[in-house]
Amino acid sequence: MTDLLQLARTISPRLVEIRRDLHRNPELGFQENRTSALAAREVQAAGYSVRTGIAKTGVVAELVNGAGPTVAIRADMDALPIQEQSETPYASGVPGVMHACGHDFHTAGLIGVSYLLAELKRMGELPPGTIRLLFQPSEESVDAEGKSGAVRMIEEGAMEGVDAVVGLHVGGHLPAGHLYLREGPFWAGSDEVVVTVHGKSAHAARPHEGVDAIALASLGVVAAQQVVSRGISPSERGVLTFGSIRGGTAPNVLADRVDLLGTLRYFTADVRRRIQEGVKRAFAASEAMGGRCEVSFRGGYPPVVNDPTVTRWVEEAARPFVGDEGIVRAEPNLEAEDFAFLAQEAPGAFFWLGAALPEVRQHHHPRFDVDEDILPLGAAILAGSAVHFLRRLSEDAAKRT
Repeated sequence: MTDLLQLARTISPRLVEIRRDLHRNPELGFQENRTSALAAREVQAAGYSVRTGIAKTGVVAELVNGAGPTVAIRADMDALPIQEQSETPYASGVPGVMHACGHDFHTAGLIGVSYLLAELKRMGELPPGTIRLLFQPSEESVDAEGKSGAVRMIEEGAMEGVDAVVGLHVGGHLPAGHLYLREGPFWAGSDEVVVTVHGKSAHAARPHEGVDAIALASLGVVAAQQVVSRGISPSERGVLTFGSIRGGTAPNVLADRVDLLGTLRYFTADVRRRIQEGVKRAFAASEAMGGRCEVSFRGGYPPVVNDPTVTRWVEEAARPFVGDEGIVRAEPNLEAEDFAFLAQEAPGAFFWLGAALPEVRQHHHPRFDVDEDILPLGAAILAGSAVHFLRRLSEDAAKRT
């Protein structure tokens, strides 16, 4: 069998070139026109049949090698509305937009996967079945209907007939070359918390004539911090964070309205329910003090739940590349990922691939960056996983017959 990692290293300069091109030209969710055109062009040249315009800017590419199972590999393509603070030659050339989460790495890596698997097919080493590459838009954001790129791709048939799906997230904060994964719940589910506190405006010198919405909102925020620390068992996991609070018009006027936005994270439906109920109770107290409060929750992404069998197959496929010491049993992660929707359509596994620089760069930070030397490793692990999946799925099907 061809050494996929060695083969991937021979194309590393091209993958780095693609990644840097994408980094210089970032595009926000559902606007990834240039990115998707590049991806489509590269995989079509590698011999894949390509469909574009899926979920607005998504690309679905297939490599068919006879009858057999279908394995999907996903990469997200969108950037973030962040102004890059970097002096690298490949820094973003788009004001206010940058790849601050590594999706340029993901896209370049999946293009690398396309090269590797096409070469295996040419050499007669690709097991029977279909490889489906999903270049997905808008993981970081949702459209006007509250739907992310994964949901839109599912609605347009991208997951039809898929027997297993796999994806990775580059970890700019994790030791380079290590793979982090676990079976079961891995990435958290998320909801957006929307709170409006209504008061009554008055002159700041006569506060008794009004109802101070800022004071009431502040009490609600403080009370809400007890929801997790005192309402959720220490053995369970949950997070509640308010990231935006807006209210008031002048320093000498009582605010009559305050709007708050936050997020809650969970792994189980019960923890989600208890956090939501706790937030409602925390702000209901404002009504006893003369205010009025509205609390609502916008459903976000469900938890990423890794299928035990597919997770084990990823480990088996990755071990030749990273060794036993390179596979880390990770703790559940309170960040959210819309790969969760794909994993609800077919057994799936999602994992971190460490790519930290000597000076670690955090995700969603203006100076985020990763070790590009990890690109061929990521491509080899995903390609090796796809090959392994095709074999194991075919073996399982044969046993059932």
